[in-house]
Amino acid sequence: MSRMYTLYKDEITPKLMEKFQYKNVMQVPKIERVVVNIGVGEAIQNPKALDGAVSDLTIITGQKPVITRAKKSIAGFKLREGMPIGCKVTLRGKMMYEFLDRLINLSLPRVRDFRGISPQAFDGRGNFALGIKEQTIFPEIDYDKIDKIRGMEVVIVTTAKTDEEGRELLRGMGMPFR
Repeated sequence: MSRMYTLYKDEITPKLMEKFQYKNVMQVPKIERVVVNIGVGEAIQNPKALDGAVSDLTIITGQKPVITRAKKSIAGFKLREGMPIGCKVTLRGKMMYEFLDRLINLSLPRVRDFRGISPQAFDGRGNFALGIKEQTIFPEIDYDKIDKIRGMEVVIVTTAKTDEEGRELLRGMGMPFR
């Protein structure tokens, strides 16, 4: 098993049970999945722009991304329904814990002027969204081979009922909150 999962099982679970007074281990919140998403706005004019985002996401997550398509037509953006506008990967299980380990321990400390992540980015149900300005913070990305610097969004979906539970779970995992 991965180091993150062992940390969750052996150290975080007992702390959360004690803090929130859970009577059963199954009540303890856990991470369900991690969704990594790249929106490629220039794919409207240049459909080939999506290929770079797909290859970057494949390298970062180790899994082939799904192309996301526009749900609605927006005339102001010259966007038609069904046009490819981004890509996303949903990570679960071992791959999810390995990605989180790399994100927390390798990538986030490489961000310039990093002072911690905002603890306000929870959605009210214990899920956490994190915006990353450039893909070059991941050590897997070779700076010479990228065509364009792209941002991405990482959403961590938990089984927590409240933001406080989700925050404690991620803090226990080592997420560097401010």
